[in-house]
Amino acid sequence: MSEPAAQPVPPALPVTFRPTRTRAVLLSVGLVMFTTITAIAVLLERLNPGERISFVFIAALLTSVLVLLSRPKVVADEGGVTVVNLTTKRRLEWAQILRVNLRPGDPWVFLDLNDGTSLPALGIQPGVAKAQAIGDARALRALAEARGTGANDR
Repeated sequence: MSEPAAQPVPPALPVTFRPTRTRAVLLSVGLVMFTTITAIAVLLERLNPGERISFVFIAALLTSVLVLLSRPKVVADEGGVTVVNLTTKRRLEWAQILRVNLRPGDPWVFLDLNDGTSLPALGIQPGVAKAQAIGDARALRALAEARGTGANDR
């Protein structure tokens, strides 16, 4: 008879999961892009003040899109989980999370909730750092099983 697989040890709380490499790239590109477009607006002598302002406005708009894309994260604390996606933020109690899923080919983690819905958690995504995302998903799963009702429902 073989030994049962050891359950992963949940991380200490509070813990924040986010795609750090993707975030660093997006914010760096946004800063370089804003600086470059603004410098072009200042250096081009043929532009009138209105055109210069429109250059800077477009640079700020494009940079804000990249900042928005870098926003996703999942924050776990004693009371539950806060899922911050691109434009939404949702607070969940541990008891609301039945299962944490990251299947092969999934673009990010999905949380199965006790109301029958599934919530995407874009803060854990295997795109650039697959190993980190898998580790983060396992850690969040261990937390949900230790603190929520997911382990009791099976």
